[in-house]
Amino acid sequence: MIPENKKAAVSHALQVTFGVHEFDDLRELTAGLSSALVFKMTVLGKPYLLRIITRTDAMADPANEYACMKAAADVGIAPYVWYTSVGDRIAITDFIAAKPFELNDAKVKIPALLRKLHALPPFPFRMDYIDKIGEFIEKFQTAEIMPADMTASVFDLYKKIKDIYPRNAEDLVACHNDLKPENTLFDGERVWLVDWEAAFLNDRYVDLAIAANFVVRSDEDEAAFLKAYFGEEASEYQQARFFLMRQLLHLFYFIVFMLVGKTQDRIIDFNMPKPGFREFHDRIWAGEISLAEMDARLQYALLHRDQLLDNMQTKRLKDSLELMSRAQ
Repeated sequence: MIPENKKAAVSHALQVTFGVHEFDDLRELTAGLSSALVFKMTVLGKPYLLRIITRTDAMADPANEYACMKAAADVGIAPYVWYTSVGDRIAITDFIAAKPFELNDAKVKIPALLRKLHALPPFPFRMDYIDKIGEFIEKFQTAEIMPADMTASVFDLYKKIKDIYPRNAEDLVACHNDLKPENTLFDGERVWLVDWEAAFLNDRYVDLAIAANFVVRSDEDEAAFLKAYFGEEASEYQQARFFLMRQLLHLFYFIVFMLVGKTQDRIIDFNMPKPGFREFHDRIWAGEISLAEMDARLQYALLHRDQLLDNMQTKRLKDSLELMSRAQ
């Protein structure tokens, strides 16, 4: 299971870390969309996580990933790090035996976890997240996946938000940026964040918006979620930023999952049957839907588009845009 060109590096890691050259057992973990190879590895009777980075593009930066992971591990929100090698692109950490994470618990524990994460010393800056969404829009348009009239309104909204959304230094914090359920592990007592490949300095509302897709089901949930994070009732300004970032995330997920779900020999049914937005996320949370499946990716993309189109008809969007425009 370990690539031939990585076997010597893994053997070296085992020798340096545990004083042995071989593991007792190895099982590949296939959940998630990361290109990294991830294994549950048993060494001297104890389980560990072995992660081997396979990407070589600009976004695959093991130095950044390991630095962010270690910083989080130092404050107890990522598993203990036993070994890393930037050159070999290998990391060994504690293995977290995940247990069911009830949403009622997650609504309380996740915002508290994010407060701790965002209080870390700033991670390295890698990109402007909002500008990066614009780059993906250009890729989407070049790919001609959908008729332009089906996306014109949402791309116009992106421009409106981009022009007025604050880029405040105080809101640029250490962010994970990929808070999907398989990266948010609950051991029965504590929550752990894993897979730090996408971590960098980013707007705090990105992490909040990603987590909200799974744990915020109502206006009451949102108020409690933001209060748990900020330590007090969220202001109108904070609520508006949160809402606008959620719309940007709907747009981002729509574009990205259309791009990764499209294949050359497939005609996309833009009206394909799919669960509702809330049901779909509940089923992802429960492990019943995997976004590794092409149909699920396309459904996920279209669900985010539909949710965005619905939200564009609300008074809250108009009010949030006006408030952000006045706040500039």
